Amino acid sequence: MSDSAETGVDAGTDADTDEGDDGGPMQVSSPDYHSENHTAAQTCGWTANALRGEGKCYKNIYYGIESHRCIQMTPVVRCNERCVFCWRDHQGHSYEMDDVEWDDPEAVVDASLKLQKRLLSGFGGNDEVPREVFEQSMEPRHVAISLDGEPSLYPYLPELIDAFHDRDITTFLVSNGTRPEVLRECDPTQLYVSVDAPERHTFDNVVGAMEDDAWEKLLETMDVLAEKDETRTVLRTTLVKGENMHHPDWYAGFYQQADPDFIEMKAYMHVGHSRGRLDRSAMPDHEEVVEFTERIGEYMPEFTEVKEVPASRVALLSKTRDTWVPKLKKDSEFWERDPVTGD
Repeated sequence: MSDSAETGVDAGTDADTDEGDDGGPMQVSSPDYHSENHTAAQTCGWTANALRGEGKCYKNIYYGIESHRCIQMTPVVRCNERCVFCWRDHQGHSYEMDDVEWDDPEAVVDASLKLQKRLLSGFGGNDEVPREVFEQSMEPRHVAISLDGEPSLYPYLPELIDAFHDRDITTFLVSNGTRPEVLRECDPTQLYVSVDAPERHTFDNVVGAMEDDAWEKLLETMDVLAEKDETRTVLRTTLVKGENMHHPDWYAGFYQQADPDFIEMKAYMHVGHSRGRLDRSAMPDHEEVVEFTERIGEYMPEFTEVKEVPASRVALLSKTRDTWVPKLKKDSEFWERDPVTGD
């Protein structure tokens, strides 16, 4: 897992509070997480901002996600990588699964909805939140399966995605690409795979995979993405100065193997436990992110569009100007069926 954007870290979420009262790592036991068994959810900083009318996540700008109606969750907090830029505590990410009693997908969906409503319930009495907006937030329409851990370690991930879709909830899945056999069976609304190095040496230094074949599995995942016809695919790279911001031509070659719809370049944020591994100077500013993205684009002429959101230090390479998920456009059947705003 290599995604700090979903947590709202760059929107002001307090990422410094991820140690327990006993000084140990806090995962599902964290007061910042709400959990049921192995399902965890957390309020994204952008969700809170959107409720108060203070801006929306870049995924609204790029793809049409309504931030105040988006659940940030994971079906497993364990991870098989130790990315140097991850703001989480690596000590809490043991991925041995022998002791986990797995809930079925429907139970995970139920837990996610319940946890989201619990997390946002306090906004109902906030004078800064319009009542209509709060009521909408109580009926989530999107889920980002990206909070923590590596979701493909959950044994019923394809079925979980289908279960969310059966509830008329769109799915954005973020994976590190180490389980291509699982991702082959997954058809979320949008599938993100992290590519945080252009070659093996940088991968070993930056990603810290716990499995010897992780690089080979990531290469196999590129082939899996290239085979996806209906599912929108995104490659995303967390840029760390002094670590992986080099060889844009190699990145372009790597990306082209997957034939993605979009490429996201996101700045590393110097927050949480990453501060013990990296200096603040490793955090690129937005202009550096855009510049590196444009350098990659020079080797990928089919990606004619470069979009940027300075508040999130993120840039997007796209083949088309219109990047919204078609079903999320405001006149779509998806919104006509909305339990709050639909007719």
